[in-house]
Amino acid sequence: MQMSASRVRFGPFELETGARQLYKNGSKVKLRGQPYLVLEILLEHAGEAVSREEIRQRVWSSDTFVDFEHGLNTSIKKLRQVLCDSAAEPNYIETLPRLGYKFIAPVETLAVPQKGKTDVVQVASWGLPPGSKGARAESVKFLPVVRPWARWLRIGLVTGLLCLAAIVAFRPAGKFHRAVSPSLNSNEVKAAAIAPPFRSIAVLPLQNLSNDPSQEYFADGMSDELITDLAQLGSLRVISRTSTMQYKGTKKVVPQIGRELGVDALIEGTVERADNRVRIRVQLIECATDRHLWSKSYDEQLSDVLALQARAAHDIVEEIQGRVIASSSSDVKTVRNRAIGNDAYDSYLRGRYFWNKRSPDALKKSLAFYGQAIESDPQFAAAYSGLADAYLILGSEVLPASEARERAQAAVDKALELDPRLAEGHATLGLLEFYYNWNWPKAEQEFRQAIQLNPNYATAHQWYSGYLTAMGRFQEAAEEADLASQLDPLSLAISTELATKYYYAQQYDRAIEINTKSLEMDPNFLPAHLALASEYEAEGKQEEAQREVNAALQLSHEGTAALVGLGRFYAHWGMTAEAQKVIQKLRERSAREFVSPFEISEIYASLSEKDHAMYWLEKSYAQRESRLPFLKVDARFDPVRGDARFQNLLRRVGLAP
Repeated sequence: MQMSASRVRFGPFELETGARQLYKNGSKVKLRGQPYLVLEILLEHAGEAVSREEIRQRVWSSDTFVDFEHGLNTSIKKLRQVLCDSAAEPNYIETLPRLGYKFIAPVETLAVPQKGKTDVVQVASWGLPPGSKGARAESVKFLPVVRPWARWLRIGLVTGLLCLAAIVAFRPAGKFHRAVSPSLNSNEVKAAAIAPPFRSIAVLPLQNLSNDPSQEYFADGMSDELITDLAQLGSLRVISRTSTMQYKGTKKVVPQIGRELGVDALIEGTVERADNRVRIRVQLIECATDRHLWSKSYDEQLSDVLALQARAAHDIVEEIQGRVIASSSSDVKTVRNRAIGNDAYDSYLRGRYFWNKRSPDALKKSLAFYGQAIESDPQFAAAYSGLADAYLILGSEVLPASEARERAQAAVDKALELDPRLAEGHATLGLLEFYYNWNWPKAEQEFRQAIQLNPNYATAHQWYSGYLTAMGRFQEAAEEADLASQLDPLSLAISTELATKYYYAQQYDRAIEINTKSLEMDPNFLPAHLALASEYEAEGKQEEAQREVNAALQLSHEGTAALVGLGRFYAHWGMTAEAQKVIQKLRERSAREFVSPFEISEIYASLSEKDHAMYWLEKSYAQRESRLPFLKVDARFDPVRGDARFQNLLRRVGLAP
């Protein structure tokens, strides 16, 4: 298709190519520069694959390859925001891994009439409707041109009809307020049905109304479960709890939260647990208007809390189902119906509460609570998956990799035996196969299955991104990390993970930019300081690198990870004696606690001491440490990369070219 037409239509959008202007339902949409040009190219080839190289040649100059990678990713992200599209469940722009993109929605073009010829408009359709199968449908029709006076007459008529419809629709309802009107006999409130569709939603932390502050974990657990159940509605983007928990106790208004999270609607509510009863009240609010759309209360015996929670999630799904893009009746059935003992579930909520904190001490507490949950209910699949997650994160940092691997394997195998469709279990198995078993095809298969089962599981996208990075598939890694970031936009761990992709791809400026923003959100976030130190080293900025190392040492009270960063810093800048002192300190510490051989090998590699570097790498290999899968892309090992022993190690790990 050639863009000779004056206007191109798709869905509610219309592109005026001459003026380079995009409209949505007749209103102008701000879209300029590279994102606009990329959209034009995709529309020219609607229904066809467009390679990244073709886009680069047409939009970016030949000497801007590095900027192109970042620029194209930013342009596609901007387009999806403007079109309210999703990378995981696209309606307009589909990502073709390792190739490019394809515009998949039906497209109509209005041809420009040539001077001196009969005024006709040619309308042609390209592309498959979202979700359809089979051959591409195309049609050509000829319609009379719409004269200017006729166009304005039509607009006036449509406007009048819309105004009349609005008056009729909204006259009975009146103005909605955040509180439910006390005059209503029912505790359920519904707003007018005339409203734009929902593509994204966030569940804010439910407020704990119990007199006991120790019940915070219970309120947080209810919030988590609503997120988990709503995330099963695959066509809806559901923000992860890491981002939403930052709004606990916030005074920010709904429109502001909606803008910060990039969502159309919010769920907020309260939890009250007293004696043997629990009451949950939830409400659905439209972000753009701060309008109260729906509200309901649930009051049950504590023993029926799982049924209560499942019913609340089901009601929310049914309420929003008609306003979710590309939703289907089968979506509602994915809300999970569990029969789990109350004591087991209580322990599970506590375990997940501590697991989300991610610190070594909190992870150890999560192990204890997950164990209690399993003891109370040996058939509780999610508890086994949580247990495996805790072991995997503790491995190679707090626990020896061999111990973490063995325990995680047993736990995740049991989880998937009990529930083969548990998305979290498949993501955990993918990480295990990636980190410790080095079974690359199996790892990718499990990550992809987890994402298929729950496209909203940000952690699955995050871990899959790490795998793709280790395999050297940097573009795909950045796309998965970007998806994780969209699902969990305020997660510092995910943003640091995204920066790591750019670091390994040697796009250090971009990595520094991302980690700097993370520290603006939380100046005490240790991983960002350590990552920045490495990135500044790679850029040759000694003063900045030293500043970040010192910050890490201070924040961690000279923890092992920060001490390793100090050793790498000394080695990188040629301070051999100082680096050797750090190594000696780490070896002494290893007598009291676990110290990763891999990290000691990194310092020796930076010193170009090949024999020592290979000695510690072999120790790391014997323990099957989780950092070894990144050997192929880790620039710190460039000084020893040409050594035959290093190449042999790559082959044994399964990373040979």
